[in-house]
Amino acid sequence: MFRGFYSAATGMLAQQRKTEMLTNNMANANTPGYKADQASMRAFPEMLLERLDSAQVATEKGLSIPFNQKVGKLNTGVYMQETTPNFLQGDLQETGRNADIALINGTMPIDGDTGVQGSVFLTVEGAEGPHYTRNGNLTVNGNGFLTTNSGFFVLDENGNRIQLQSDDFKIGDNGEILVDEAEVARLGIGYSENPNTMIKQGDGLFATEGNAALPNAFEAEGVIFSTKQGFLERSNVDASRTMTDMMTAYRSFEANQKVLQAYDRSMEKAANEIGRVNG
Repeated sequence: MFRGFYSAATGMLAQQRKTEMLTNNMANANTPGYKADQASMRAFPEMLLERLDSAQVATEKGLSIPFNQKVGKLNTGVYMQETTPNFLQGDLQETGRNADIALINGTMPIDGDTGVQGSVFLTVEGAEGPHYTRNGNLTVNGNGFLTTNSGFFVLDENGNRIQLQSDDFKIGDNGEILVDEAEVARLGIGYSENPNTMIKQGDGLFATEGNAALPNAFEAEGVIFSTKQGFLERSNVDASRTMTDMMTAYRSFEANQKVLQAYDRSMEKAANEIGRVNG
């Protein structure tokens, strides 16, 4: 009886966490460069049930030992194992701002072992090493440094901060920053062979395991991409699909809740009625 409680409860927890993930996706539907999270549901390992002392087996010496009869397998519930971002390219939105930059994936190699397609990222300065983002909504701060809207310094391909004299600059298709037609820096753009291994840091930032630097995308073999000034990559959240998934998760939560309530009523009846001794 209590096993049913556990199975229903794990189902409710899994659907609650999935709903929270989908709600976060919906909240970031208009965040530039945001990559929607996807849930991976897994079942707990199955248990093999046995009936204790269900029979006695005689031995050659006349002794009897208990033989436990196999009852069958029991699934102990489900859980949300992990969330992984979907790195599909988002639509482009024209803004006309000099400091806005969109990364456009061209040809990205696919890992032969995992089947995952690579991706490129802008490099920014993090507290413990380089961080990476697809959010190109940049700005020039009071000291002339190119930063993200959250204040993280954008780095060039040599890992240095980019300082500009004014907002009057151009960014070419290959990430070069031009002032008066002269190249003053080149955007630092990293390439990840398997972006699913990257770790979300908040504020649209990602980090690698151990905060290791990604390879320079301009030098990566077979990687073709471009940068486009005055545009932003929009979030790749599908709002209508997300709303449908949220309703499905909510209905699944309700179904598990009703199962749990049914078990609760059965236990109450067993304790208060079946176990009652008439005087």
